[in-house]
Amino acid sequence: MIKASFGDRLDAFLHKLFPFLFNRKQPLDPNRLTVAGAAVSLVAAWALATGEFFAAGFLIFFGGFFDLVDGVVARHYGISTSFGAFLDSTLDRFVDMALFLGVVLFYASTGELGIATLAAFVLVASVIISYAKARAETQIEVLEGGLFERGERVGLLAAGAILDLVPWALGLLAIGSTITVAQRFSVAYRELERLDAACRAPDTASGAADSSAGGVSVPVADDSGAAQ
Repeated sequence: MIKASFGDRLDAFLHKLFPFLFNRKQPLDPNRLTVAGAAVSLVAAWALATGEFFAAGFLIFFGGFFDLVDGVVARHYGISTSFGAFLDSTLDRFVDMALFLGVVLFYASTGELGIATLAAFVLVASVIISYAKARAETQIEVLEGGLFERGERVGLLAAGAILDLVPWALGLLAIGSTITVAQRFSVAYRELERLDAACRAPDTASGAADSSAGGVSVPVADDSGAAQ
């Protein structure tokens, strides 16, 4: 939702806000930025698991900063790579699971199993949201959109941790993530059905042509040139 609303404008905003990242003779390695962001986020996950929610919230935002700028840096210097995109996407999934697992562990350790279950639900929903996109994009060009994309989910968790409102944040995440799963399934169904229909159309046309040809008597000429 944030990504769809801002798009390329976010790149220009980051250029203005952090010019030191983009005026270097030797560019920063975007893959190192990606790994650094994941490392910070894993510390945040540990802080969540130990109940240090305030610190965890700021660490999540700090880790998110690296995740936000790595792609912008790569595009600015023209050093984007397929492996970089793979690394970024894979570590994003790893971080998402680690963060929510940290919340699950904390509430399970305090005996608040209802909240722990809610956090586990959000963890599973987050994985499904990401997997639905990845699986659909093996067939269609892009599957975007949804109420709670990754930025919204991680940002809401961080805000809830800082404000000591994690259970409320989890409730909102559970609702928003469920809606997002439904939205992505709906879009995937529509686009994949359209793709299947387009693939069936040539076969249908070919079958109709064969049927038409089979119902026509084709004259055959003998050696004298007369039609039989």
